[in-house]
Parts: sequence; C-alpha cells; structure tokens
Amino acid sequence: MSKGNTSVVASLRKLISEGRYPPGDRIAELHVAEHLGVSRTPVRLAFRTLEQEGLLQRAGKRGYRVREFTETDVLCALEVRGVLEGLAARRLAEQGLTEEVEVHLAQCIEDGRELLAKGYLDKDDVTRWSEINETFHTTIVESTGSLVIADAIGRNNHLPFASADSIIIDTDALDREYRKLYFAQMQHQTVFQALRLGESARAEMLMREHAYIGMRYGELLDLDPNGASTG
Repeated sequence: MSKGNTSVVASLRKLISEGRYPPGDRIAELHVAEHLGVSRTPVRLAFRTLEQEGLLQRAGKRGYRVREFTETDVLCALEVRGVLEGLAARRLAEQGLTEEVEVHLAQCIEDGRELLAKGYLDKDDVTRWSEINETFHTTIVESTGSLVIADAIGRNNHLPFASADSIIIDTDALDREYRKLYFAQMQHQTVFQALRLGESARAEMLMREHAYIGMRYGELLDLDPNGASTG
C-alpha cells in the first residue's frame, strides 16, 4: 500500500473511532474523498482495507456501512491478539532465534529508534511507524513456523482495532502521541531482549501487555485529559 493510501486508512480509522462516522452509518467514496481532500481511488482502497480490519462491512453491491461494535468487543479482540502473539513469542524464545530472524528484528528496533530520535513526530512518521510495527509483529509470528497461530491471528485481525497495525495516532496531537510510540518502541526492545535471551515466559508476558498500547496507554501517558481511550 502506498504512503498516500496508508494515510487515508489511518484518517478513516481515527474518524470512525471518534464517532465521526457512527456505527451503522453508510459511507460513500465521494463524500469521504471530498472530506479528506483526496481522489476516490485511495478511498476505495482504504474501504477494502478497513473491511478486512472489521471496521466496515458491505452494504449492497458497492457500498459500505460502519460496523457496530462496543469497547468491550475491542478489548476482547485485543486480549485475544495478546494471547496469540504472546504464545508466538514464547515459542520463538524456546526454539531460539535464527541469525536471519535476529537481524530482521534488530533492524526493526533500529528503524524505530531512528524514527523517534529527533524527539517529535511528523505525519509521514505515522505511516513509517505502522510499517515498522507491522514488520516486527509479523516477523515474530511467522518465525515460529506455526500456521495455526498465524491463521488464528489472521482471523482475529478481521475484528475492529485488533490488528497490530491498526493503532490510532492522532495527527492533530503528534507532540503527545510521540510518547505513546516511544513507549511502544521500548516495549519492542524489551520483547527483543527477552527473545534473544531465551526468556520465554517474559517474552510472552511482554507481548501480551504490548497489545494494549493503543487502547489503554493514552490515559496512563496523559494523552487524553478526560481519561477516554485513544483507540
């Protein structure tokens, strides 16, 4: 997916999480394209991506409707992802990292460190972080060699905000969102350390906790003064 398409996906994801497009509402390509100031093509591609994520569902042959879900649904899906990714991390720690996997994960850590080194975020950083984050998670899951775990995570990813790359970043408050990504980067580093050291129980626990970074850490990091979730 191109950088422009990824940006449209992120914008729509945020608008849905904020209730700007309420559950049950039908949304049209033209209206969204005009609202976001883009052409209809990236919006069409974004609709397909968000359908796969479980945020949109088909409404007729060409239309889409915002899927109805509750915060409890989202938390349950996150818990399931945490359990499955935790299982993947534990199995990978037990079997040991190959040189190739270690290099791949180390590169994700370095890429994240470079991204955050300047001490602030710009809008292009949001797309880049999504790429780094997805690569980190996918590498851990796929490196276990377990099709069962990968398939279970794939099915869970079709639920709203359940996939690793569906974290919501408020592009209107990038100074505050920087703290969330900085913390996520630290979690990546601790997971990687546990994997390298073969600390299977620790790797599992850290990965399970990491699943909540998008939903629970806004309040802890003072991202939302009202204490509401950030998505």
